[in-house]
Amino acid sequence: MKRVDDFRLRFGKQELVPIIVGGMGVDISTAELALEAARLGGIGHISDAMVQAVSDRRFDTKFVSAKLKQYKANVASSDKSSVHFNLAALEEATRNHVGRAMQAKRGEGMIFINVMEKLTMNAPRETLRMRLSAALDAGIDGITLSAGLHLGSFALIEDHPRFRDAKLGIIVSSQRALALFLRKNAKLKRLPDFIVVEGPLAGGHLGFGLDWAQYDLRVIVAEIQQYLKTEQLDIPVIPAGGIFTGGDAAWFLEHGAAAVQVATRFTVARECGLPDKVKQEYFKASEDEIEVNTISPTGYPMRMLKGSPGIGAGIRPNCEAYGYLLDATGNCAYIESYNREVARHPKAKKISVKDKTCLCTHMRNYDIWTCGHYAYRLKDTTRRAPDGSYQLLSAEHIFRDYQFSTGNQIALPD
Repeated sequence: MKRVDDFRLRFGKQELVPIIVGGMGVDISTAELALEAARLGGIGHISDAMVQAVSDRRFDTKFVSAKLKQYKANVASSDKSSVHFNLAALEEATRNHVGRAMQAKRGEGMIFINVMEKLTMNAPRETLRMRLSAALDAGIDGITLSAGLHLGSFALIEDHPRFRDAKLGIIVSSQRALALFLRKNAKLKRLPDFIVVEGPLAGGHLGFGLDWAQYDLRVIVAEIQQYLKTEQLDIPVIPAGGIFTGGDAAWFLEHGAAAVQVATRFTVARECGLPDKVKQEYFKASEDEIEVNTISPTGYPMRMLKGSPGIGAGIRPNCEAYGYLLDATGNCAYIESYNREVARHPKAKKISVKDKTCLCTHMRNYDIWTCGHYAYRLKDTTRRAPDGSYQLLSAEHIFRDYQFSTGNQIALPD
């Protein structure tokens, strides 16, 4: 019976353990988690979601308070079109986050950054270009483009000196999306270095509608592999979403995948950025406490725990401080929903917004508990203490379990 360790991910002459820890924001995939994956010979992601807030928390910068101070007079207004990010501050925050991680890297692995197209920030093109360029400047090994088709993202950095040096990859959920990306970027003569194929059982934002259960990762991966073969393209394919055991991972590797991307099991690692009390909620979750809903202002369905405190919360939009989901005209679906509920309940001291959430604020405060479909199985990966709490795991323990286990076996901690 094959193990993950029987395979290697190859980028040119470099060989890595074919395990990639996915990029979970906001700072859930911490630098510490990514550093452990790299130390162990795999790939770890950090995320650039709300990078200025992350920089403030980690490096004692004041980007969020400065932005709030600049736009404080606009807090009560529903018109957020004037609320913009300072690109120099955004660049500095990205360099802080990426640069510190790269300086601390040890081992033979790599560190990538997950960059979400849906963080439009009231200036989609300008802010995305800055985030990508600053990450490359700070020495990131690779960039994974997520949360959107990214049809123009490669072109934003085609003049960067590291455009053909750093590893650039995309996340897709269908062969059609991949074909569209390749067709739109053909003139750049620069193929993606890897393709993450994210299936319907993944955590957080999904590339599917509410009919997600009709799709199967194995089928989608096979379709993409056949498409690449037909087009005579040799691009590593990396399945993601619902790969819960080493045996799950080995199956994909035996069927031609170059590596696997995993995340949910690392939410309960000590190195993960979630507060410990939230990690216990993940351990306790049952299958019926996991849902796919449409509360994200991005328009994508999201998978999360039903008990997430941010669901139904009616806080005032916090765009002056954050505003990462403001579109090119300064609009956000949560603002519309919030204003609707305020109009319906003009005298209420507290309102509830059911259909959307202020994703920036709640993700910053760890109040949206995104997770993969199999999060209810996390309790089976550890031991329970007499007081009812569950033992947290080290990232190394989880990584090694994926790497060396066979079948559906899961190694419990000592």
